[in-house]
Parts: sequence; structure tokens; C-alpha cells
Amino acid sequence: MMIEAIKHRKSVRKFQEKAVEDQKLDEILEAARLAPSGNNKQPWFFIVIKDELLRHEVAAATNNQMWIASAPVVIVAIADICARSENYAGMFVDEETSGFDLKRAIRDTAIAITHMLLEIDNQGLGACWCGAFRQEGIRPVLGIPEDKFVLAVIPVGYPAEEPKARSRKILEEVIRHERW
Repeated sequence: MMIEAIKHRKSVRKFQEKAVEDQKLDEILEAARLAPSGNNKQPWFFIVIKDELLRHEVAAATNNQMWIASAPVVIVAIADICARSENYAGMFVDEETSGFDLKRAIRDTAIAITHMLLEIDNQGLGACWCGAFRQEGIRPVLGIPEDKFVLAVIPVGYPAEEPKARSRKILEEVIRHERW
């Protein structure tokens, strides 16, 4: 059942020194590609990093979380603001429009990342959604243009740990019926 897969997925921060097979990586990326998006804009890009030196540079740009570099693969998820805006012509038309387009691109890319994380777990791998970085710090490392928004750095590999489940709020704490 899908709920069991959702319950099983956890953030992994320790990885085995074992390569991720290309076929598994392709399935993970396919899961992200198939995610739904508003108006089918698919406003995402994914940079797949296997090079050890580049993984270290990305880890350093991610608030010096050097454990990230221990994963054999790092995927950087990027929201394409331009894909959401019909009015984009090299610069934002106005602050209100640009903020709305950014939020929609982030929302849609987050859906794709969630698909990816579930498929990573399904493939017997582990990952962690890392978001502790500054745009101006990570973009130059990977040559990402300023009109793109880096949403996540995701180290992927075979887990060297089995994280325990963390407590969650009970359903009654987060559900409202009909109105607030």
C-alpha cells in the first residue's frame, strides 16, 4: 500500500560507499518528471552530480554540511520561474507577478521532489531534502542562472543507517472540517 511507502521513507544522512545503478537513477528521475504541475508547465530542472570534487563543492555551498558529499549521487532540484510566467521577458514584470510565479514554480517543483523521494525509497536507497543554502552561494558552483531558484540539494545513496521514525502530530491536530 502507498501509505506504507510513505511511512517508510525517512531522511538518510549516512551512506554506504556503493554506487547507485544508472537504471535506479533513471527511475528516480522519471518519477520526478511524471509529477503533476499547474497548467502542465513542468517548471523544474534536475542536476545530477556524481563527480566527487563537485559533490564536495555543493556540500560546502550547502552550509558546509560535508556529509552530503559522502553520497555517491547528489541531485539539485531547480524551480524555473520563467516556465510559470507568460510575461517573462528577461526580467519580472512586477513584484506581485514575480512572487506569484515563484511560489507556483516552487510548489510544482516540490511535488516533483516528493515523487523523487518516494521512488528513492522504493529503489532501496536513501536521501535527504537539504535546503540550508543561499541562492547566491550555490548558483555559481553549478552555473545556475539567476532566473532559476534552487529548491533542494538531495544526496542519494544506499543507506548506512536506518533512521527511527520521528513523532508526528496526530490527525486531529491538523485536520479541520468544512471551515477553520
